[in-house]
Parts: sequence; C-alpha cells; structure tokens
Amino acid sequence: MTSAAANAGHGWLSALLASASFARAYTVAVLGAVFASFAIERLAGQVTYIAIIAGLCIIGAGVLVVRRQEISFVRLVPTTLIMFVGWALISVFWSSDSAISFWSWVTTAALAFLAVVIGHVRDTLQTARALGDVLRVLLAASLAVEVLSGVLLDVPFRFLGVQGNLAQLGPVQGIFGTRNMLGFVAVLALITFLIEYRTQSVRPGLSIASVVLAGGLAALSDSPTVLVLAVGVGLAVGALAWVRHTRPEHRAALQLGLGAVVVIGIAVGYFARHPIIAWIGAGTDFSMRVNLWNVMVDLVRTKPVQGWGWFGAWSPGEQPFAFINFFLPDSSHATGLNAFFDVLLQLGWVGLILFVALAAIALVRSWLAASERRSVIYAWTPLILIALLIDSMFESFTLVGIGWLMLVLCAVRAGLSRSWRERIDARAGDEGLPHDGALRSEA
Repeated sequence: MTSAAANAGHGWLSALLASASFARAYTVAVLGAVFASFAIERLAGQVTYIAIIAGLCIIGAGVLVVRRQEISFVRLVPTTLIMFVGWALISVFWSSDSAISFWSWVTTAALAFLAVVIGHVRDTLQTARALGDVLRVLLAASLAVEVLSGVLLDVPFRFLGVQGNLAQLGPVQGIFGTRNMLGFVAVLALITFLIEYRTQSVRPGLSIASVVLAGGLAALSDSPTVLVLAVGVGLAVGALAWVRHTRPEHRAALQLGLGAVVVIGIAVGYFARHPIIAWIGAGTDFSMRVNLWNVMVDLVRTKPVQGWGWFGAWSPGEQPFAFINFFLPDSSHATGLNAFFDVLLQLGWVGLILFVALAAIALVRSWLAASERRSVIYAWTPLILIALLIDSMFESFTLVGIGWLMLVLCAVRAGLSRSWRERIDARAGDEGLPHDGALRSEA
C-alpha cells in the first residue's frame, strides 16, 4: 500500500470515528450491551460479553484519539473517580486471590472507561435519548418474554431466570435476571422517558407508551425497593421544581433548608425503619439483609482501613465471601445487598470515603446545574444519581454493570457541566468543550 493510500485510509477511518452518527451508534451499542449483559451472558456466554466490552473499549480509545483536539485532558476524568479506581487496583495486592481480584478490577475500569467516552462524545440530551431508545427495546423484550413464558406457553424460561409469573401479576424478571434489577431499570427508564416527554425530544404518543411500559413492569416486578425509589425520586422532583421556580437570590437559603430536611428525613427514616418496612411488606427481606450487614460489619473490623480487596460482584469461593455465606446457611449471596457496606468490606474506610465523595460531588454539581439552568434536561443527571444512591442502600447494583456505568457517566456529565477545572482551562486559554460538555453536532 502506498503512502497516499494509507493516508486516505486513515482519513476515512478518522472521519468515521469523529462523526456524530458514529458517536450516537457507539453510545447506543455501549448502553445496549451493558444493560442487556445478563441476557447476553445467558444466551451467548460470558466470553462473548467480555469480547463485546473489550471491542467497545478499543473503539472508544480510537474515538478519543480522533477527537483529542475537542476534548480537554484536564476535564477528561473526575479526580474522585481516578482515586477510587486507583485504590481498588492497589487493593488487589492484599486480596485473597490477586488474579480474580485483578480481572474484576479490569471489568470495573473498562466500564468506567466506556462511560467516560460516552460522556465526552454525547451531551446530556443525546445521552438521555440514546438510553431511552435502548430501554424501550429492552423493556419491550422483557414484556414479550414474560408474555411468552407466563401466558402463551406457561413454562418458565430457566436459562433467562424467567419464572413465568405474569398470569399471577408477578413477580416478573424480564431479561434482567431478578425482579429487583428489573424494578431498578424500570425506574431509570421512567426518569428518562419523562425527561424525553418534557423536552419533546420524541413524539408524545411514544413517550406516553414508554412511561406506561416502564411503570407497568416496575409494578409487576413486585420489588420492595421500587416503592422506596419512586417515593425518593418523586420527592427529589418536587424539591428540584421548587428550587428552579425560586428567585436566584433566595435559592441558597432554600438549598440549605432542603439539605437540612434531607438529613432529618434520613434520621427519621432510620429510627422509624421498622414501621416503614412493615408498611411496604418487606419485613422478611429486610431482616435477611440486616443479618447479612451485621456479619459484614464484623468482618470489616478485622481490616477496617484497607478492606479485603476489590472483587465487585462476590466471588463465592474467596474470602471473606465464602465465610459470610457459610455463616448464613439459609441463603447464598452474590453481593452485600448494599453498595456502601460492600465498598466498606472490600476497600475499607478509605474506599468508602472515596466512593461517597465520587457520588456526593457528582450529585451536588448536577443538582446545582439543574437548579440554575433553564432547560429541564439538566434534571436528568441528578435524578438518575438520586435513584442510584437510594437503590445503593438496598442493592449493590451501583458497583457493577449497569449501576456502575450510570454512576460514572453521571459523574462525568456533572464534572463537565460544573467543575473547578473549567477555570484551569480558561487560564490556559484552552477552549475545551462547550459548557454542557460534548459536541453539539447531532446526527
């Protein structure tokens, strides 16, 4: 191949990777692969899923290289994310199985990288639209599978974890493996679909049908966490609307007041947890979780600072997870059923502080941006983060797969919308990205 032909080939590839159409296709592919990870692994095997993620990472690296002139290196990755992922890598050296721990870290880092790429090639509206398109397809597929299994054939699809309970009005799992995961995804979908409706980015009929689909599957999942998520996100929507309609000179006082109310509400919720649990009918489920958390806390005392080493999702044959499941013989746990306790167990107090800092800084940044800026699209990031953090009190979804991807994506978007590093760019004379983050050239 001649030099001119090689340059022409590289030029064609660079143009493709830098195009807005490719950015949209790439975003849909990443979100689709991660949100459908359970179904992909059950249908095609774990190796297939790993190969898909590895391929997407390679393509994502190419996209960042081609767009390097448009991206500010200073604002590429949130500092708290680097510190958390770095501490997780260091913990590999004292885990019970360094090889398994390292590859678990690679998975965590790969999903974080994919989220960083999406955060820099799509703005908030484009990201929400891509997620909406993906979730419409996956939720529709979940409903179709449940109808086929529970109504037409009346046979459980065990290879997908579908029990076929649709005729009894649930609980249903869809293609997400468990009812809790389906309920979690349905709540994320509801937030996204309602933002689409408010921004008029899709047809009203499609928005309404999407909301009905997500709401129906959330109810049919019969997940005890869905009601808590719905109440928490609903209160956040009301508070954000109140702040947005308050005069700018009064917002600071209102924000402080709302912060105090949140702290008081958390305290009241803790002390009134037993009546609340009885009201939502999750007493047995919560009792099981409390027993699990008590054992985890006891184990944390043996390695309080550094933790037992990063695994993400539990590796059943490794310590301390084997001991936990042995000590609780009536159940076999794959996670700690609480992201904060899970981080504390695996990464110690250092890891927990970094994890809380990552989520809290992202939430504060995105909340302030949503309360000050005119477009309702800015509400998508803080509402997704609030859903993630509320769910983190009952599940460990935020540490792996779907939840981890969304947490990092929201942290990147929040950092681009409001960050101290913007001032560094300004002083250096680097124009970087537009204030909202990614490119404006919609496909």
